[in-house]
Amino acid sequence: MVQIREDSPDNISSNHISPDIVWHSHSVGRKQREAVNGHPALVIWFTGLSGSGKSTLAGLLEQVMFSQGIRTYLLDGDNLRHGLCNDLGFSETDRQENIRRVGEVANLMVDAGLVVLTAFISPSRTERQKIRQSMEPGQFIEVFVDTPLAVCESRDPKGLYKKARAGEILNFTGIDSDYEAPELPDIHLDGSQSIEFLLEKLLVSLNKRSVLTL
Repeated sequence: MVQIREDSPDNISSNHISPDIVWHSHSVGRKQREAVNGHPALVIWFTGLSGSGKSTLAGLLEQVMFSQGIRTYLLDGDNLRHGLCNDLGFSETDRQENIRRVGEVANLMVDAGLVVLTAFISPSRTERQKIRQSMEPGQFIEVFVDTPLAVCESRDPKGLYKKARAGEILNFTGIDSDYEAPELPDIHLDGSQSIEFLLEKLLVSLNKRSVLTL
Protein backbone atom coordinates (compact mmCIF):
# COMPACT_ATOMS: atom_id res chain seq x y z
CA MET A 1 0.00 0.00 0.00
CA VAL A 2 1.30 3.44 -0.93
CA GLN A 3 1.55 5.81 2.01
CA ILE A 4 1.13 9.52 1.46
CA ARG A 5 3.16 11.82 3.62
CA GLU A 6 1.22 14.47 5.48
CA ASP A 7 3.10 17.17 3.58
CA SER A 8 2.69 15.53 0.19
CA PRO A 9 1.06 17.73 -2.49
CA ASP A 10 -1.43 14.89 -3.05
CA ASN A 11 -2.61 15.30 0.53
CA ILE A 12 -2.97 19.06 0.52
CA SER A 13 -6.49 20.50 0.62
CA SER A 14 -7.05 24.23 0.46
CA ASN A 15 -10.26 23.71 2.45
CA HIS A 16 -8.69 21.74 5.31
CA ILE A 17 -7.16 23.51 8.27
CA SER A 18 -6.24 21.51 11.32
CA PRO A 19 -8.07 22.58 14.49
CA ASP A 20 -4.62 22.74 16.08
CA ILE A 21 -3.68 25.64 13.77
CA VAL A 22 -4.81 29.01 15.09
CA TRP A 23 -4.41 32.35 13.29
CA HIS A 24 -1.94 34.55 15.16
CA SER A 25 -2.88 38.23 15.37
CA HIS A 26 0.17 40.52 15.43
CA SER A 27 0.53 43.43 17.81
CA VAL A 28 1.10 45.69 14.79
CA GLY A 29 -1.92 45.51 12.49
CA ARG A 30 -2.78 46.56 8.95
CA LYS A 31 -4.49 49.78 10.03
CA GLN A 32 -1.36 50.90 11.85
CA ARG A 33 0.80 50.07 8.85
CA GLU A 34 -1.57 51.97 6.55
CA ALA A 35 -1.40 55.00 8.82
CA VAL A 36 2.40 54.99 8.69
CA ASN A 37 2.44 54.42 4.92
CA GLY A 38 -0.14 57.13 4.27
CA HIS A 39 -2.25 55.00 1.93
CA PRO A 40 -4.59 52.01 2.14
CA ALA A 41 -3.44 48.49 1.44
CA LEU A 42 -5.13 46.74 -1.47
CA VAL A 43 -4.71 44.49 -4.49
CA ILE A 44 -4.86 45.69 -8.07
CA TRP A 45 -5.41 42.48 -10.03
CA PHE A 46 -4.62 42.64 -13.76
CA THR A 47 -6.22 39.88 -15.84
CA GLY A 48 -6.22 39.25 -19.58
CA LEU A 49 -4.82 36.99 -22.27
CA SER A 50 -1.13 36.40 -22.77
CA GLY A 51 0.15 39.38 -24.73
CA SER A 52 -2.72 41.62 -23.64
CA GLY A 53 -0.30 44.13 -22.12
CA LYS A 54 -1.26 43.52 -18.49
CA SER A 55 2.30 42.89 -17.25
CA THR A 56 3.66 45.98 -19.00
CA LEU A 57 0.83 48.10 -17.68
CA ALA A 58 1.21 46.77 -14.15
CA GLY A 59 4.93 47.53 -14.25
CA LEU A 60 4.36 51.09 -15.42
CA LEU A 61 1.70 51.66 -12.78
CA GLU A 62 4.07 50.46 -10.09
CA GLN A 63 6.72 52.91 -11.29
CA VAL A 64 4.25 55.79 -11.01
CA MET A 65 3.09 54.69 -7.56
CA PHE A 66 6.62 54.14 -6.31
CA SER A 67 7.64 57.62 -7.48
CA GLN A 68 4.75 58.98 -5.38
CA GLY A 69 6.00 57.23 -2.26
CA ILE A 70 3.43 54.44 -2.32
CA ARG A 71 4.72 51.16 -0.94
CA THR A 72 4.08 48.55 -3.60
CA TYR A 73 5.02 45.09 -4.78
CA LEU A 74 4.35 43.52 -8.17
CA LEU A 75 3.61 39.79 -8.27
CA ASP A 76 4.41 38.41 -11.72
CA GLY A 77 3.28 35.00 -12.96
CA ASP A 78 6.62 33.87 -14.36
CA ASN A 79 8.52 35.03 -11.28
CA LEU A 80 6.32 33.05 -8.89
CA ARG A 81 6.66 29.93 -11.04
CA HIS A 82 10.43 30.14 -10.54
CA GLY A 83 10.00 29.51 -6.83
CA LEU A 84 6.75 29.36 -4.89
CA CYS A 85 4.86 27.63 -7.69
CA ASN A 86 7.65 25.75 -9.46
CA ASP A 87 6.02 22.42 -8.54
CA LEU A 88 2.91 23.22 -10.59
CA GLY A 89 2.17 22.47 -14.22
CA PHE A 90 -0.51 23.99 -16.44
CA SER A 91 -3.41 21.61 -16.01
CA GLU A 92 -6.67 23.20 -14.89
CA THR A 93 -6.12 21.93 -11.34
CA ASP A 94 -2.55 23.23 -11.19
CA ARG A 95 -3.55 26.61 -12.58
CA GLN A 96 -6.25 26.93 -9.95
CA GLU A 97 -3.74 26.08 -7.25
CA ASN A 98 -1.31 28.61 -8.73
CA ILE A 99 -3.88 31.40 -8.44
CA ARG A 100 -4.91 30.26 -4.95
CA ARG A 101 -1.30 30.62 -3.79
CA VAL A 102 -1.03 34.03 -5.39
CA GLY A 103 -4.17 35.09 -3.56
CA GLU A 104 -2.75 33.92 -0.24
CA VAL A 105 0.51 35.82 -0.83
CA ALA A 106 -1.42 38.92 -1.87
CA ASN A 107 -3.52 38.73 1.30
CA LEU A 108 -0.40 38.58 3.47
CA MET A 109 1.09 41.55 1.63
CA VAL A 110 -2.12 43.53 2.14
CA ASP A 111 -1.86 42.71 5.85
CA ALA A 112 1.66 44.16 5.66
CA GLY A 113 0.15 47.43 4.40
CA LEU A 114 1.27 47.22 0.78
CA VAL A 115 -0.42 47.98 -2.51
CA VAL A 116 -0.06 44.68 -4.36
CA LEU A 117 -0.17 44.57 -8.14
CA THR A 118 -0.62 41.21 -9.84
CA ALA A 119 -0.29 40.33 -13.51
CA PHE A 120 -1.79 36.90 -14.22
CA ILE A 121 -3.93 35.50 -16.99
CA SER A 122 -6.04 33.98 -14.19
CA PRO A 123 -8.56 32.54 -16.67
CA SER A 124 -11.13 31.30 -14.13
CA ARG A 125 -13.81 33.79 -13.10
CA THR A 126 -14.55 31.65 -10.05
CA GLU A 127 -10.95 31.66 -8.82
CA ARG A 128 -10.69 35.44 -9.17
CA GLN A 129 -13.95 35.84 -7.28
CA LYS A 130 -12.66 33.64 -4.45
CA ILE A 131 -9.74 35.99 -3.95
CA ARG A 132 -12.03 39.02 -3.98
CA GLN A 133 -14.23 37.40 -1.35
CA SER A 134 -11.22 36.64 0.85
CA MET A 135 -10.61 40.38 1.21
CA GLU A 136 -12.53 43.29 2.64
CA PRO A 137 -14.81 45.30 0.31
CA GLY A 138 -12.75 47.67 -1.82
CA GLN A 139 -9.46 45.86 -1.24
CA PHE A 140 -9.59 43.95 -4.54
CA ILE A 141 -9.55 46.04 -7.74
CA GLU A 142 -9.96 43.88 -10.84
CA VAL A 143 -8.47 45.42 -13.99
CA PHE A 144 -9.48 43.65 -17.19
CA VAL A 145 -7.06 44.36 -20.04
CA ASP A 146 -9.44 43.39 -22.82
CA THR A 147 -7.28 42.70 -25.86
CA PRO A 148 -8.59 40.74 -28.86
CA LEU A 149 -6.94 37.37 -29.39
CA ALA A 150 -5.74 38.41 -32.87
CA VAL A 151 -3.92 41.41 -31.39
CA CYS A 152 -2.34 39.27 -28.66
CA GLU A 153 -1.18 36.75 -31.26
CA SER A 154 0.31 39.48 -33.43
CA ARG A 155 2.37 40.64 -30.46
CA ASP A 156 3.30 37.18 -29.15
CA PRO A 157 6.23 38.56 -27.08
CA LYS A 158 7.37 35.13 -25.88
CA GLY A 159 6.49 33.14 -28.99
CA LEU A 160 3.94 31.15 -26.99
CA TYR A 161 1.04 31.48 -29.40
CA LYS A 162 3.20 30.16 -32.22
CA LYS A 163 4.13 27.14 -30.11
CA ALA A 164 0.52 26.61 -29.05
CA ARG A 165 -0.70 26.71 -32.66
CA ALA A 166 1.98 24.15 -33.52
CA GLY A 167 0.83 21.86 -30.72
CA GLU A 168 4.05 22.31 -28.75
CA ILE A 169 2.19 23.85 -25.80
CA LEU A 170 -1.07 22.36 -24.55
CA ASN A 171 -3.81 23.97 -22.45
CA PHE A 172 -2.84 27.43 -23.66
CA THR A 173 -5.42 30.06 -22.80
CA GLY A 174 -7.19 31.44 -25.83
CA ILE A 175 -6.17 28.53 -28.06
CA ASP A 176 -7.22 25.23 -26.49
CA SER A 177 -8.11 26.47 -23.01
CA ASP A 178 -10.92 28.90 -22.18
CA TYR A 179 -10.56 32.38 -20.75
CA GLU A 180 -13.51 33.56 -18.69
CA ALA A 181 -13.57 37.31 -19.08
CA PRO A 182 -14.74 39.37 -16.08
CA GLU A 183 -18.43 40.20 -16.29
CA LEU A 184 -18.19 43.35 -14.16
CA PRO A 185 -14.52 44.32 -13.78
CA ASP A 186 -13.75 47.29 -11.59
CA ILE A 187 -11.74 48.80 -14.43
CA HIS A 188 -12.18 47.78 -18.09
CA LEU A 189 -9.41 48.72 -20.52
CA ASP A 190 -9.26 48.28 -24.29
CA GLY A 191 -5.91 46.57 -24.69
CA SER A 192 -5.68 47.41 -28.39
CA GLN A 193 -5.01 51.03 -27.42
CA SER A 194 -1.51 52.37 -26.80
CA ILE A 195 0.09 51.56 -23.47
CA GLU A 196 0.44 55.29 -22.73
CA PHE A 197 -3.31 55.81 -23.22
CA LEU A 198 -4.12 52.79 -21.04
CA LEU A 199 -1.86 54.00 -18.23
CA GLU A 200 -3.49 57.42 -18.24
CA LYS A 201 -6.98 55.92 -18.22
CA LEU A 202 -5.98 53.58 -15.41
CA LEU A 203 -4.61 56.42 -13.29
CA VAL A 204 -7.76 58.46 -13.84
CA SER A 205 -9.93 55.51 -12.84
CA LEU A 206 -7.93 54.86 -9.68
CA ASN A 207 -8.02 58.53 -8.72
CA LYS A 208 -11.81 58.64 -9.19
CA ARG A 209 -12.13 55.69 -6.86
CA SER A 210 -9.85 57.38 -4.31
CA VAL A 211 -8.34 53.98 -3.63
CA LEU A 212 -4.92 55.38 -2.82
CA THR A 213 -5.82 58.00 -0.24
CA LEU A 214 -6.72 57.55 3.41
